[in-house]
Amino acid sequence: MFELKDIPLFSGLSERQLAELQDHIHVKHYSKDNIVFYEEEKSEYLHILLQGNVRLYKTNPSGKEVYLHGMTAPSPLALFPALERVAFPATCAFLSEGAVGFLPLDKLHKCLENLDFSLAMIKAMSKRMKLLENLLHKETIFSSEAKIADLISNNAKIFQYLKNNEIASILNITPETLSRILTKLKKEEIITIKEHVLTILDQKALQEIIETNSMKKSISI
Repeated sequence: MFELKDIPLFSGLSERQLAELQDHIHVKHYSKDNIVFYEEEKSEYLHILLQGNVRLYKTNPSGKEVYLHGMTAPSPLALFPALERVAFPATCAFLSEGAVGFLPLDKLHKCLENLDFSLAMIKAMSKRMKLLENLLHKETIFSSEAKIADLISNNAKIFQYLKNNEIASILNITPETLSRILTKLKKEEIITIKEHVLTILDQKALQEIIETNSMKKSISI
Protein backbone atom coordinates (compact mmCIF):
# COMPACT_ATOMS: atom_id res chain seq x y z
CA MET A 1 0.00 0.00 0.00
CA PHE A 2 1.25 3.47 -0.92
CA GLU A 3 1.92 6.32 1.51
CA LEU A 4 1.73 10.11 1.18
CA LYS A 5 5.39 10.36 0.20
CA ASP A 6 4.62 8.27 -2.88
CA ILE A 7 2.11 10.84 -4.21
CA PRO A 8 3.54 13.68 -6.35
CA LEU A 9 1.10 16.19 -4.80
CA PHE A 10 2.85 15.84 -1.43
CA SER A 11 6.42 15.48 -2.71
CA GLY A 12 7.29 19.11 -1.92
CA LEU A 13 6.62 18.73 1.79
CA SER A 14 9.35 18.12 4.33
CA GLU A 15 9.74 14.79 6.12
CA ARG A 16 8.42 16.43 9.28
CA GLN A 17 5.31 17.71 7.48
CA LEU A 18 4.73 14.35 5.82
CA ALA A 19 5.05 12.54 9.14
CA GLU A 20 2.56 14.94 10.75
CA LEU A 21 0.03 14.46 7.95
CA GLN A 22 0.50 10.69 8.00
CA ASP A 23 -0.38 10.69 11.69
CA HIS A 24 -3.71 12.37 10.91
CA ILE A 25 -4.72 10.02 8.08
CA HIS A 26 -7.33 7.36 8.77
CA VAL A 27 -7.07 4.41 6.37
CA LYS A 28 -10.11 2.37 5.37
CA HIS A 29 -9.98 -0.84 3.35
CA TYR A 30 -12.56 -1.66 0.66
CA SER A 31 -13.72 -4.67 -1.32
CA LYS A 32 -14.49 -4.66 -5.04
CA ASP A 33 -17.66 -2.66 -5.89
CA ASN A 34 -17.65 -0.85 -2.52
CA ILE A 35 -18.64 2.81 -2.77
CA VAL A 36 -16.10 5.36 -1.51
CA PHE A 37 -18.46 8.32 -1.79
CA TYR A 38 -21.72 9.18 -3.53
CA GLU A 39 -22.55 12.03 -5.86
CA GLU A 40 -23.90 15.05 -3.93
CA GLU A 41 -22.39 13.89 -0.62
CA LYS A 42 -20.16 16.27 1.33
CA SER A 43 -17.09 15.36 3.35
CA GLU A 44 -14.64 16.94 5.75
CA TYR A 45 -11.78 14.86 4.33
CA LEU A 46 -9.56 14.66 1.29
CA HIS A 47 -9.87 11.12 -0.02
CA ILE A 48 -6.53 9.62 -1.08
CA LEU A 49 -6.44 6.39 -3.09
CA LEU A 50 -3.64 4.36 -1.52
CA GLN A 51 -4.32 0.95 -3.05
CA GLY A 52 -6.39 -0.43 -5.92
CA ASN A 53 -8.41 1.02 -8.79
CA VAL A 54 -11.63 3.04 -8.76
CA ARG A 55 -14.10 4.38 -11.26
CA LEU A 56 -15.97 7.68 -11.09
CA TYR A 57 -19.41 8.02 -12.60
CA LYS A 58 -22.53 10.16 -12.61
CA THR A 59 -26.12 8.96 -12.61
CA ASN A 60 -28.55 10.50 -15.11
CA PRO A 61 -32.25 11.19 -14.32
CA SER A 62 -33.28 7.78 -15.66
CA GLY A 63 -30.87 6.05 -13.27
CA LYS A 64 -28.26 5.08 -15.86
CA GLU A 65 -24.62 5.30 -14.82
CA VAL A 66 -22.45 7.55 -16.98
CA TYR A 67 -18.78 6.63 -16.68
CA LEU A 68 -16.36 9.54 -16.28
CA HIS A 69 -12.91 8.06 -15.77
CA GLY A 70 -10.89 5.60 -13.71
CA MET A 71 -8.04 6.19 -11.28
CA THR A 72 -5.21 4.02 -9.97
CA ALA A 73 -3.31 4.32 -6.70
CA PRO A 74 -1.55 6.38 -5.57
CA SER A 75 -3.70 9.42 -6.27
CA PRO A 76 -5.86 12.01 -4.47
CA LEU A 77 -9.57 11.83 -5.26
CA ALA A 78 -12.02 14.71 -5.71
CA LEU A 79 -9.50 17.53 -5.28
CA PHE A 80 -11.87 20.35 -6.23
CA PRO A 81 -14.60 19.39 -3.71
CA ALA A 82 -11.90 19.16 -1.03
CA LEU A 83 -10.51 22.60 -1.83
CA GLU A 84 -13.89 24.30 -2.13
CA ARG A 85 -15.64 22.21 0.54
CA VAL A 86 -18.50 21.40 -1.84
CA ALA A 87 -20.41 18.21 -2.62
CA PHE A 88 -18.87 15.45 -4.73
CA PRO A 89 -19.82 15.85 -8.41
CA ALA A 90 -19.71 12.08 -9.01
CA THR A 91 -19.85 8.69 -7.31
CA CYS A 92 -16.63 6.75 -6.69
CA ALA A 93 -16.58 2.94 -6.56
CA PHE A 94 -13.80 0.37 -6.37
CA LEU A 95 -12.98 -1.84 -9.34
CA SER A 96 -10.77 -4.01 -7.13
CA GLU A 97 -9.89 -4.44 -3.50
CA GLY A 98 -8.16 -1.36 -2.17
CA ALA A 99 -7.68 1.29 0.47
CA VAL A 100 -8.39 5.00 0.91
CA GLY A 101 -6.76 7.43 3.30
CA PHE A 102 -8.88 10.20 4.83
CA LEU A 103 -7.00 13.45 5.48
CA PRO A 104 -8.92 16.15 7.43
CA LEU A 105 -9.52 19.19 5.24
CA ASP A 106 -8.07 21.60 7.79
CA LYS A 107 -4.75 19.75 7.44
CA LEU A 108 -4.97 19.94 3.65
CA HIS A 109 -5.63 23.68 3.68
CA LYS A 110 -2.72 24.17 6.06
CA CYS A 111 -0.47 22.60 3.41
CA LEU A 112 -1.43 25.35 0.96
CA GLU A 113 0.87 27.67 2.89
CA ASN A 114 3.73 25.68 1.35
CA LEU A 115 4.57 27.12 -2.08
CA ASP A 116 5.71 23.79 -3.56
CA PHE A 117 2.51 22.13 -2.41
CA SER A 118 0.38 24.93 -3.88
CA LEU A 119 2.13 24.61 -7.24
CA ALA A 120 1.67 20.83 -7.17
CA MET A 121 -2.03 21.37 -6.40
CA ILE A 122 -2.39 23.66 -9.42
CA LYS A 123 -0.74 21.04 -11.64
CA ALA A 124 -3.00 18.33 -10.26
CA MET A 125 -6.12 20.44 -10.87
CA SER A 126 -4.94 21.20 -14.41
CA LYS A 127 -4.53 17.47 -15.03
CA ARG A 128 -8.10 16.83 -13.83
CA MET A 129 -9.40 19.53 -16.21
CA LYS A 130 -7.59 17.78 -19.05
CA LEU A 131 -9.29 14.52 -18.08
CA LEU A 132 -12.70 16.18 -18.37
CA GLU A 133 -11.76 17.69 -21.72
CA ASN A 134 -10.70 14.27 -23.01
CA LEU A 135 -13.92 12.72 -21.70
CA LEU A 136 -16.04 15.25 -23.59
CA HIS A 137 -14.04 14.65 -26.76
CA LYS A 138 -14.34 10.87 -26.54
CA GLU A 139 -18.07 10.93 -25.85
CA THR A 140 -18.96 13.39 -28.63
CA ILE A 141 -16.36 12.57 -31.30
CA PHE A 142 -15.11 8.99 -30.88
CA SER A 143 -16.72 6.12 -32.77
CA SER A 144 -17.42 2.85 -30.96
CA GLU A 145 -14.23 1.38 -32.41
CA ALA A 146 -12.14 4.33 -31.22
CA LYS A 147 -13.73 4.24 -27.75
CA ILE A 148 -12.82 0.57 -27.35
CA ALA A 149 -9.31 1.02 -28.77
CA ASP A 150 -8.71 3.96 -26.44
CA LEU A 151 -9.94 2.05 -23.39
CA ILE A 152 -7.76 -0.95 -24.24
CA SER A 153 -4.73 1.25 -24.88
CA ASN A 154 -5.05 3.13 -21.59
CA ASN A 155 -6.70 0.67 -19.22
CA ALA A 156 -6.52 -2.92 -20.46
CA LYS A 157 -6.70 -4.19 -16.86
CA ILE A 158 -10.33 -3.12 -16.64
CA PHE A 159 -11.28 -6.36 -18.40
CA GLN A 160 -10.05 -8.24 -15.32
CA TYR A 161 -12.41 -6.34 -13.03
CA LEU A 162 -15.59 -5.82 -15.05
CA LYS A 163 -17.89 -7.92 -17.20
CA ASN A 164 -18.41 -6.99 -20.84
CA ASN A 165 -21.87 -5.55 -20.23
CA GLU A 166 -20.41 -3.29 -17.53
CA ILE A 167 -17.62 -2.14 -19.85
CA ALA A 168 -20.16 -1.52 -22.62
CA SER A 169 -22.16 0.65 -20.21
CA ILE A 170 -19.02 2.63 -19.37
CA LEU A 171 -18.42 3.28 -23.09
CA ASN A 172 -22.09 4.04 -23.74
CA ILE A 173 -22.37 1.31 -26.38
CA THR A 174 -24.31 -1.96 -26.52
CA PRO A 175 -22.74 -5.22 -25.25
CA GLU A 176 -23.27 -6.68 -28.73
CA THR A 177 -21.20 -3.90 -30.30
CA LEU A 178 -18.42 -4.40 -27.77
CA SER A 179 -18.36 -8.16 -28.33
CA ARG A 180 -18.32 -7.79 -32.10
CA ILE A 181 -15.43 -5.31 -32.11
CA LEU A 182 -13.40 -7.35 -29.61
CA THR A 183 -13.87 -10.41 -31.83
CA LYS A 184 -12.55 -8.50 -34.83
CA LEU A 185 -9.57 -7.20 -32.85
CA LYS A 186 -8.72 -10.74 -31.77
CA LYS A 187 -9.14 -12.09 -35.31
CA GLU A 188 -6.69 -9.51 -36.61
CA GLU A 189 -4.26 -10.40 -33.79
CA ILE A 190 -4.33 -6.90 -32.34
CA ILE A 191 -5.29 -8.27 -28.91
CA THR A 192 -5.82 -11.55 -27.10
CA ILE A 193 -8.16 -12.24 -24.20
CA LYS A 194 -7.58 -15.30 -22.04
CA GLU A 195 -9.36 -15.81 -18.71
CA HIS A 196 -10.39 -12.12 -18.65
CA VAL A 197 -6.79 -10.97 -19.12
CA LEU A 198 -6.50 -8.74 -22.19
CA THR A 199 -3.06 -8.53 -23.80
CA ILE A 200 -2.16 -5.98 -26.46
CA LEU A 201 -0.31 -7.52 -29.40
CA ASP A 202 -0.26 -4.53 -31.75
CA GLN A 203 -0.24 -1.14 -30.04
CA LYS A 204 0.35 0.63 -33.35
CA ALA A 205 -2.88 -0.78 -34.79
CA LEU A 206 -4.83 0.40 -31.74
CA GLN A 207 -3.35 3.88 -32.07
CA GLU A 208 -4.32 3.97 -35.75
CA ILE A 209 -7.94 3.20 -34.84
CA ILE A 210 -7.92 6.03 -32.29
CA GLU A 211 -6.31 8.55 -34.65
CA THR A 212 -8.50 7.73 -37.68
CA ASN A 213 -11.62 7.16 -35.54
CA SER A 214 -12.35 3.98 -37.49
CA MET A 215 -11.13 0.49 -38.29
CA LYS A 216 -9.54 -0.26 -41.64
CA LYS A 217 -11.65 -2.07 -44.19
CA SER A 218 -9.94 -5.43 -43.63
CA ILE A 219 -11.39 -5.47 -40.13
CA SER A 220 -14.54 -3.46 -40.74
CA ILE A 221 -17.53 -4.24 -38.61
